[in-house]
Amino acid sequence: MLVDKAPGFCPGAFTFGCVYLSGYTLHLMSHTAHFRFHGSLNDFLRPRQRHIALGYTFAEHQTVKDMIEAMGVPHVEVREVMANGEKVDFDQRLQPEDQVEVYPYENGEEELLTGIAERRFVLDVHLGTLARSLRMLGFDTVYDQHLHDPELTQIASKEQRILLTRDVNLLKHKAIPAGYWLRSQHTAEQLREVFTRYKLADYIRPFTRCMVCNGQIVPVEKQEVVEQLPPNTQLYFNEFYQCRQCKRVYWKGSHYERMQETVCRIFPTNGNMDLS
Repeated sequence: MLVDKAPGFCPGAFTFGCVYLSGYTLHLMSHTAHFRFHGSLNDFLRPRQRHIALGYTFAEHQTVKDMIEAMGVPHVEVREVMANGEKVDFDQRLQPEDQVEVYPYENGEEELLTGIAERRFVLDVHLGTLARSLRMLGFDTVYDQHLHDPELTQIASKEQRILLTRDVNLLKHKAIPAGYWLRSQHTAEQLREVFTRYKLADYIRPFTRCMVCNGQIVPVEKQEVVEQLPPNTQLYFNEFYQCRQCKRVYWKGSHYERMQETVCRIFPTNGNMDLS
């Protein structure tokens, strides 16, 4: 470790090889590698850093995962990393002047579910409307506005769920098996993103998940729930479903029509999709 008596600074697009202490600049043993991010991974970079080679000054102890995430890209969004033309793992340590290409999950979506038994989700506290929409379409979706980051990480890891979030840093936790950063802040667009990324169109199963508690709902006879029904519903509807967990009752009313409209709006080419 070299010591210079001066404020000084270390050059480079991303610099992590310097420590300042009492007017001294401590130069740790560091080297530079060159990174280029492809496709949607550029969404995580500042505009001036996109689609170009970026120099990154790194310390010897840093892994590929450390470097990629320090530059702003969560590992769960990365499909493949190539160093000097050869595939490397996240725990790989680079050599000085390595040329690194980082690729997203584009045209490789099936790999997203490796190790994930089913298309099940856990959502952060900002995605309540999206959670209800996913449940409405039959997807097992954990959501609670009181869940904090450590709890979300634990649920994703223990239950092998896909974490959906608007918080990039949350996705950098190594325990998360799969996850996605939602680019849009609008529910319809978020739903489109999730459906496209995880190929959900063939897995829609309406009236199987409670929109409120995520419990399973099953068909129920009208006479068993008639006392819970509004007067007009008693008159005009005969097909009902009930959540096994919270006992909420559902029928194919206006919310069902809105669900159909939402799916047809997001996927106009699937206008005849069977939602029954």
